[in-house]
This record gives sequence, C-alpha cells and structure tokens, in this order.
Amino acid sequence: MAEEQKFPTEVIDLPSEGKLYPKEHPCSNGKIEIKYMTAKEEDILTSQNLIKKGVVIDMVLNSLIVTKGVKCDDLILGDKNAVMIAARILAYGPEYECEVVDPTTGNKSTHKFNLAECPFRKLPAGVSTNEFEFKLPISKKKVKYRILTGKQEQEILGELKANNKLGQQVSRDITTRLRHTIVSVDGEDSPGFIAEFVNNMLARDSRAFRSQIKSISPDIEMEQEVEMGGETVKVNIPMTVNFFWPKS
Repeated sequence: MAEEQKFPTEVIDLPSEGKLYPKEHPCSNGKIEIKYMTAKEEDILTSQNLIKKGVVIDMVLNSLIVTKGVKCDDLILGDKNAVMIAARILAYGPEYECEVVDPTTGNKSTHKFNLAECPFRKLPAGVSTNEFEFKLPISKKKVKYRILTGKQEQEILGELKANNKLGQQVSRDITTRLRHTIVSVDGEDSPGFIAEFVNNMLARDSRAFRSQIKSISPDIEMEQEVEMGGETVKVNIPMTVNFFWPKS
C-alpha cells in the first residue's frame, strides 16, 4: 500500500482562544491545524452541485482541517471565519482585490486589501465558558445565552428555508436566531417558554440584546480603511467570487 502523502500544514490561532469549548474539545487550547490548499480543494470549489447546495465552502474547510475530531461546523462562527481567512492566505497569499462600495456616495471602485492585517475581536476578560448573561434594558429580564457554532447556524438556516417552502409571508430570521441563542429567561429554560418570550420581546430589548451578542462574539474583523474620493473611509471587505479564485 502506498504511503499516505503528507502536505504542509500550519497551526493557527482562533479568535475565541478556545475559551468557549469544553475542555475535552480539540480546540480548547485556542488553536487548530489546517493544511495548505491543493488541486483537490480547487476541484471542490468548482463543483456546481456543491455551489448550488450552498455547502462548497464548508466542504473545502473540512478538507483542509487536520486537527482530529474537528469539522468546521463544530467551531464557533467567529473561529470558522478565521479558519476561512487563514485558508485563503495560505493558498493564495494575503492580498485580496475586489470591488467595494463607498458608504457615503454609493460609488464603486476596486481596492486591494491585506487579509493578514484583519485583527481578531476577542472575548471580554474573564470569560471561560460559552454561557453569558444579559439584563434586558426595558423588561429587566435576565437572559442567559450562548455563542452559536456553525452547526447551530446551519440548523437555523434549515428552519428558515423550511418556513419559506411553507409560503410564510414574513421572514422569521430574528426570532428564529434568538430562540436558538437564548438558553434561559429568569431561570426558565423550556423551549416553549423561550419561543413565547422571543415572539413577545420588546423591540428595544431585542435590538439591545442583538447588539450585546455582536459586541462580545469572538471573530475576525473584516473591516479596513481605504481611500475613496480623496477621503479615508472604513469599509467591510466583501466576499466575492475572487476570494478563493483571485485573478492571475
């Protein structure tokens, strides 16, 4: 039997620093090992079937992750994003050219970004588990919640897709995500109670809660400054078709 071919790998840091995983989780040390992209992964990227299903990036990341017992959907979303950026840098380098929109004028122009300069947004000091508490500003209810993993995000997307197939006129994106995020409300953790609470949550509480989740969630910051119209503006780096297929 031919010896298994070895590929160069890199151990990369994760924005969560491993703090949101159980101690037995392979990424609880805040690191993950991935290999350099090969022609095999490029084949995955060009699969029209996987592209139509919306799973092509996940398939590529799973092929690149070397750490045993870890799939990309096991990761906190921010960590998954960091793996994607690292994979792209290892494959084609940190330079990424794409078209962006001026947030002031709406004009489009092409700019080059350095993905290696995207910083991590880390957890607040003292966090050691994936359970947080927030007091809603209006109702004063104490909500315990968690940061979602890629798997939980897929469950949400599946639920939303099923709702669309049923012909529902109103998107339930916000309430669905809140149901999956909230662990308990004033100590009550039954799914039925949480669903009822979410449906009747005051808009100001909902907005404050969602802002809180975003502010503490570990991630990689995809925002950089560019020159537009003689001024320096901050823009979000868009993920275009050139992200994994940069122009030659």
